[in-house]
Amino acid sequence: MHSSTKSNLLVASCYAGILALGMVVGPKFGRESDAAKTGDFTPFSASPEKIDQVLGIIEENYVDPVKADTLQNLAINQILSHLDPHSSYLPPVKAREQSQDLEGKYYGIGVEYTVLNDTMLITSVKTGPAEKAGIKAGDKITAIEGKNITGAQISSEKIVPLIKGRAGTVVNLRVKGRETNREKDVLVKRDKITVSSIDAAYMLTPTVGYVKISKFGARTDDDFALEVNRLQQENMKSLVVDLRHNGGGYLSAATALADEFLPDKQLIVYTQGEHEPRTDYFATKSGKFEQGKLVLLIDETTASASEVVAGAIQDLDRGIVIGRRSFGKGLVQEQFNFGDGSALNLTIARYYTPLGRSIQRPYKMKPKDYFDEASKRLEKPEVNPVRVKDSVSDKRNSYKTGLGRTLYGGGGITPDIFIPVDTSAFNSFYYALRARGLLTEFLFSRLVNGYHPTSLKQIINEFNLSDAQYRQLIALALKKGIKTTGRTVEIARAAINTEIKALLAKVYFDQESYFKVLNASDKAIARSLQELKQP
Repeated sequence: MHSSTKSNLLVASCYAGILALGMVVGPKFGRESDAAKTGDFTPFSASPEKIDQVLGIIEENYVDPVKADTLQNLAINQILSHLDPHSSYLPPVKAREQSQDLEGKYYGIGVEYTVLNDTMLITSVKTGPAEKAGIKAGDKITAIEGKNITGAQISSEKIVPLIKGRAGTVVNLRVKGRETNREKDVLVKRDKITVSSIDAAYMLTPTVGYVKISKFGARTDDDFALEVNRLQQENMKSLVVDLRHNGGGYLSAATALADEFLPDKQLIVYTQGEHEPRTDYFATKSGKFEQGKLVLLIDETTASASEVVAGAIQDLDRGIVIGRRSFGKGLVQEQFNFGDGSALNLTIARYYTPLGRSIQRPYKMKPKDYFDEASKRLEKPEVNPVRVKDSVSDKRNSYKTGLGRTLYGGGGITPDIFIPVDTSAFNSFYYALRARGLLTEFLFSRLVNGYHPTSLKQIINEFNLSDAQYRQLIALALKKGIKTTGRTVEIARAAINTEIKALLAKVYFDQESYFKVLNASDKAIARSLQELKQP
């Protein structure tokens, strides 16, 4: 870590404590300056001892109950709000969850779940302790170690500390069975759970492979190399890498993946910041797929480390990028850990593609507006951004590839081939059902127990929501306050049917089956296969 960065972090930490005091005892111990009125703060003292003293006085003498940690957190978040949208403070639970997610392992029981109707609903069971104990997707957990976990106050923050723990320890779950609807106590011995960042890897055609990557964690490159070796043994000649809905992760994992496609000594990306000198990342000669045809799929949720890979592939003319304009996050965060388990993710540098493009979108607006911008593109589907003047087609930020193609910087990765949102199927009704978890609720309450497929092929070829089932789903939506019209409901039916079919495939088979169902009617996949047929 650069010494200047650490020094700045210490100053920021001091300011955090000072801000906390200023909010509570400012009138007594300090005065507001003209700068403070515009968002800056002039501290009355930078003494850590005095800060601790005053926090102690507040805790022991303040008129109302108050927690010093809460004041400190408020102050830290206030400071970070004046930096960029991606610098953030993580409380201990969030910091631990993020670390485990990217490391690809944790100690627990091996389930995926959602909180639905104030109840913990198991949506998927991995190979591991929960499966051995007989827990199935669709079961509900109503209590953990005798502690009730149902009701309006239940949340992941409360569930995670109860369900995770040291390997070998036993957790007592009260399980309400999907099929019996009866409760029983189940003892599950916790163990190490390994989570791959590869969601699916299979052959789309006899010669075209497909790999879906959900995030860039510590194991991503190793997992990818294993899957590519397997697919090459199945005669894979061309490859589609799906980075849609991949919000990023470790920069080192992204450069390692890009290295799999690029020849020795090619520049993948470089980073640079006020206190961080330029650092270049180069490919090596150990790539597993440096020769075959390559397609990358991206969309508005493709961000950060994913954009590093897409930018390198595009700048170096290594493959074709298909989809919609990526999120536009070109900032690098470093995590600073505190003794209480919390952490500060601080932006320390920007990254630049091999041609020197910065992908970062402007962020001078409110944070909510910044993060909502990508999703709002779906409300008013953008035309092909190559043909309009916006942040990604500004001629002042244009670059030429080795093959003479023009690329732009400053607003995400613009795909080589644009695939607009299919508004003939995906509309407000569809998105509302997904956002509220109603497709999952309907699946487990109305479909799972009455349907018993024997193969994935049966689900793909035979399952369709009946008219009666679709009316039941509409009734559920109305009950939950979702506004509908006859036209929006009818337009969304095909997309909803496909999503339900994919969810069924995941419940009865595995996560890869979920993507096999979705990809069968995916226009970006179809266009990818079309492009890979070209000489």
